Amino acid sequence: MLPVARKAKIKEIIMEQKSVTVAALTSLFNVTEETIRRDLKQLEDEGVLIRTYGGAYVPDGVQNDVNVNLREHIHVDGKKRMAERCAEFIANGDSIFLDASTTSLYIAQQLENKRITVVTNSLKIANALIDNSNVHLVMIGGGISSSSMSALGRNAELNMNSYFFDLAFISCRSVSMQHGITDSNEQQAEVRRLAVERANKVYLVADFTKFDRTSFASICPLDRIHTLVTDKQLGEDWHEFLDSRNISLHECV
Repeated sequence: MLPVARKAKIKEIIMEQKSVTVAALTSLFNVTEETIRRDLKQLEDEGVLIRTYGGAYVPDGVQNDVNVNLREHIHVDGKKRMAERCAEFIANGDSIFLDASTTSLYIAQQLENKRITVVTNSLKIANALIDNSNVHLVMIGGGISSSSMSALGRNAELNMNSYFFDLAFISCRSVSMQHGITDSNEQQAEVRRLAVERANKVYLVADFTKFDRTSFASICPLDRIHTLVTDKQLGEDWHEFLDSRNISLHECV
């Protein structure tokens, strides 16, 4: 296949799937990783996509569900700052829910000295905590999504109804004043909605790229959360909006 045709096909794939890995493209086109990385660099220069470690993604689209292995390498510094702040809210004896976001994975890595119960639908978080003797780990069961490495679907939702939480930490794909908290994946949105319903306090953890956007599936209105944690300074309009709804704001700049 000629380079121009290969790049056109890569563009078609990423516009449909919203994210691609170098490994998958290398196998599909039977070329070297160096060739694929060069193609992705050229497409990034053209404004088609954003490269990250191991692949690339596009940030827009209401059903944009980026592969978790790529999300782990996006805005890492900000996610780590938010995770450190979130860990400060967790006390010994708490029962908490961590969703299948990469930010929640960073929160899990901050829990070494916390004697708590953690409920999660994330395989990656379960794996991170399995050897932590201080943590009573509860894994939500259900069908496994390979793109998010998490349990989703009807069984996962039924399983969620067995538990209540002191604190729930959720992320999202988008958050806006008008449409509230939304996600690109409706099954992931439903697990997060149930976590919100069954928690005494809800923490929305969202990096700066999530704001003033709307995605496919609704999680909940913003007035259902107690605290918003983000990694950049928000505008005055957001400060006024959150203050009017008694939502605590933590900007981890």
